[in-house]
Amino acid sequence: MKAIVKPTPRLEGTINALSSKNYTTRYLLIGALADGTSTVHYPAHSEDSDAMRRCIRDLGAVIEEDEEKMVIRGFGKSPKPVSELNVGNAGAVLRFLMSVAAFLPEVTFVNAYPDSLGKRPHDDLIDSLQQMGVEVEHREGKLPITIRGGKPRGGQITVSGNISSQFLSSLLFVTPLLEEDTEITVLHDLKSKIIVGQTLEVIEQAGIRIEASEDLMHYKIPGKQQYKPQNYVVQGDYPGSAAILAAAAVTHSDVTVLRLAEQSKQGERAVIDVLRAMGVDLTHENDTVHVRGNQTLKAGEFDGDHFTDAVLAMVAAAVFADGTSRFYNVENLRYKECDRITDFVNELRKAGADVEERQSEIIVHGRPQGVAGGVEINAHYDHRVIMALTVVGLRSEQGLVINDAHHVAKSYPQYFEHLLSLGAQIELVQA
Repeated sequence: MKAIVKPTPRLEGTINALSSKNYTTRYLLIGALADGTSTVHYPAHSEDSDAMRRCIRDLGAVIEEDEEKMVIRGFGKSPKPVSELNVGNAGAVLRFLMSVAAFLPEVTFVNAYPDSLGKRPHDDLIDSLQQMGVEVEHREGKLPITIRGGKPRGGQITVSGNISSQFLSSLLFVTPLLEEDTEITVLHDLKSKIIVGQTLEVIEQAGIRIEASEDLMHYKIPGKQQYKPQNYVVQGDYPGSAAILAAAAVTHSDVTVLRLAEQSKQGERAVIDVLRAMGVDLTHENDTVHVRGNQTLKAGEFDGDHFTDAVLAMVAAAVFADGTSRFYNVENLRYKECDRITDFVNELRKAGADVEERQSEIIVHGRPQGVAGGVEINAHYDHRVIMALTVVGLRSEQGLVINDAHHVAKSYPQYFEHLLSLGAQIELVQA
């Protein structure tokens, strides 16, 4: 599908934030790892959450669902043996389930997206699983990956946090179920610590005890624990909403987004502070964000590791700011669905933006007068790239054509629908 994004001077209206993808996938997983029945209220409906739901079903979870909830009867630490699992293009789902697969005699994770997830490395998690006595067959750390487990063991485990926090989260979900106590030491650095906080939050809600050091680099995990069946309520999603808020910021707007919790542990909640620092007229009260945009933005410097999944949306807003903005500490963006630094910067340049890249930075020389546009853009199969480039297209002089725009459904299937309801001039064409 192509998205033909036309210049749109004004956005106005109210939308409900979609439900959080990160929380949904985690709640589905701990529901599956529980012995008993859990309910997840307001789950996200996206390709990533669908991948988790499909895979835990394959592993023996029984799921009943309607529009507002999923009821899950879990399999505990006894997943049903399967020969293959297909996570689609969902990297977090793959990594979380690689540890769950340690309870299985043999399973292969297939390579369904060779040009996206198939290029992403998983060596750090593979190394940790091998420390647990699990045999892993792989191709230079990439899919397809075959795991031969059955009796994973605890003890002393190390995991690198340099590339992704998802490797650590994966181990934290599974180690409480092992017979032995486990100590996990994170090597080097730990990216996206705030997202690890989300993992610890949902695990604790399920009655699991984990002792974490203050810097989140060391963990003591008692063995022989069980996930308790619970009721969970999924909060609104900041990463997806960041693109809506950025669109409101770069246009003349009066936009309200509901269901964005003020006390959320989502790191991307930081976009509220980022947009305020850019001079956006924004209020956040009673879990409601209200933006009155006037197309006037100022540049700033921001530590992107605090809001990883919203960096591209904020970069898109900075394209139109007065001055030079710097988003630093973002090297982990290179290891997502695409290289979200090089690939994204190249597409922004096509649109007429003045941007530079460093190994772990994106530097934006703002153009308050706008950018030319009038070109076709490659989305690189990446939902965050699609959302951010749409923001740029709305403020461009000649619009943008975004190829493969249907991949936005990975996290936010209603993205274009929501923008259209606010008055965005976007035409969706089947390619």
